[in-house]
This record gives sequence, C-alpha cells and structure tokens, in this order.
Amino acid sequence: MSKGAAVTLAMGLVFVGLLGQCYGASSPLQVGFYKGKCKGVDVEAIVGSVVRTWFFKDPTITAALLRMQFHDCFVKGCDASLLLDGSNSEKTAIPNLSVRGYDLIDAAKAAVEAICPGVVSCADIISMAARDAVSMSGGGRYPVETGRKDGTLSLATLVNLPPPFISVSDSIKAFQQKGLNVVDMVYLLGGHTVGVAHCSLFQDRLYNFQNSGQPDNTMSPLLRFFLRIRCPQNATVDNTVNLDQNPLSSLIVDNSYYKQTKLNRGILQIDQQLALDPLTKDIVTAIATRFDFSTKFGQAMVKMGAVEVLTGSQGEIRSSCRAVNKKGKGQ
Repeated sequence: MSKGAAVTLAMGLVFVGLLGQCYGASSPLQVGFYKGKCKGVDVEAIVGSVVRTWFFKDPTITAALLRMQFHDCFVKGCDASLLLDGSNSEKTAIPNLSVRGYDLIDAAKAAVEAICPGVVSCADIISMAARDAVSMSGGGRYPVETGRKDGTLSLATLVNLPPPFISVSDSIKAFQQKGLNVVDMVYLLGGHTVGVAHCSLFQDRLYNFQNSGQPDNTMSPLLRFFLRIRCPQNATVDNTVNLDQNPLSSLIVDNSYYKQTKLNRGILQIDQQLALDPLTKDIVTAIATRFDFSTKFGQAMVKMGAVEVLTGSQGEIRSSCRAVNKKGKGQ
C-alpha cells in the first residue's frame, strides 16, 4: 500500500470510528449477562462499591486497572489468565512485574462470591472494575458486556506485549492481530491520559535516542529540560512521570493526552509518534479537537474486552482469581 493510500485509509477509519459504533455485533458477550443470576442482586453494583472504596483511597488505581485489562486481553484474550499465581505465570513476565490492582480484584471477587458463589468470572470483574474506575475518573460510564469464562493456562512465555518504543506501523499490526483497527488502537492508547511511566522506558529520548548520541528532537525542548531533572542520566532510582503532562488532568480520563502529544509533549516514543505518523496523526487531531472522547474510548474498551473471550462450555468460573479450580492445570 502506498503512503498516500494508507493515509486515505486511516482518514476513512477516523470517520467510521467517530461516527459508527466501535465494536462488532457478533460478540458472544452481552450487556446485563448477570441479571437474574445472583439472587436478585446487582453484580455490577457490588463490584462498583469495591472499586469506589479503593478509588477514594488511591485514584491512581484507574490507570492500574486499565493497564491490567490491556495486559490480560493482549495475551490469549480476556480470560483473567494474568491473575493466576505461579512460578512461571504471566505475572512473572517482565512487562507484568509492575502491574497492580490484584488486591482490588480479589476483594471484588470475594464480595460477589459471598452472595452467589461460582457465578461471576474473574475476567468479567476485570472489565467491570476498569469501567467503574474510568467513570470515577471523569470518563463516561460505558455499558460493559459480560459473560466471559476464566482461562486455565497462564505462562510467562506467552507474554508478548507491544513495547513503548514500537513503531506506529508495527503497533497497528499488533492491534490488528487482536481484531482491533487503527482507530481502536489510538483510542486505547488514550488510556495513557492517566498513569505514569518509569524513566527507564523513555530515558533514551532524553539523552541518546536510538544510539544517535542526541536526544529525540520530536520532544519539546522545555519538556526535555524538566524531564532530565526528574530522570538524571546516571540515576540509581527509576523515577516516574505522568504520561499526561497537563498537571490539571493527569488523573482525569479525557482527551488531554492527545492535546499534549500535539504539542510534542508525549512521554513514550509511541505516544509522540501517534501525533506525527501519517497513519495516525489525523486521528489524533480529530480526537484532540472533539468532545466525545469518553464515548469513543468506552466503545474501544468494549471491543478490546471481547478479544478471544471464553464463553459457554469454554473455561471455568474460578473460586479464587489467583488459582484454577482443578489442581494441576494452568501453571
């Protein structure tokens, strides 16, 4: 495909994504799956109550839950395999060592198990919890589809997540392998509107970008100046910085992330390249200037939540999110 054709395709997808529904009608999941299945109790309200308690203590839990769902869904689909303990489970893979929020999911699982044991999957709890946290952080409350079963296999060797220095074209390919298009990708990376990144993930951009001996010239010089203070070249501590460099919205789920990348204030390489690459820059511009980010972000989250799900007779409903029900499976 020529560059011009690729740009045209990207622009066409912008309008499809902005004007149409972002997730397919063929999903085996459904909104309200648990209605009538839990002694008349609203399962989503139970999970929401747990998330609310956690959120008031630590509003950064939103970024943690978004990351958890992304890391789970991109490895063998949205089956809560990330939650399984084990010496060689997905948790032990390097990209997952900094994933957090497991205790919240445990608490939500315990709350629903106390009322209706063996009914609600851990995979669905991840999806519900992420949605609730997004809503509490100023994002829209999108309708979560449920009905997933939990997987029984979790192996670190299966973890192959897109790195922060991935090119836009390779990132598009990675998302396409999961049935997600370029518009979905750009919206989902908008989850970086909350959360932080360790200096080690972008330090080369400050000092020696791609072994050039020079910093990344696509980064704002003023931002680079302040980041060098936070991330000294020979630091012994791996500090963190906000992915959304607008201090007024770094904990709010909104389109500020895109506005910052338009100002060359993206932190991770992939963040900044989204605003510069011909395949995605027009999508970024559209999102940065529109007022429906919450709706479209929610639709992209629902679509990601349907990736390679286990339903019906597949998988199981775990009693504990950290272990499979049948001994000997999953590790």
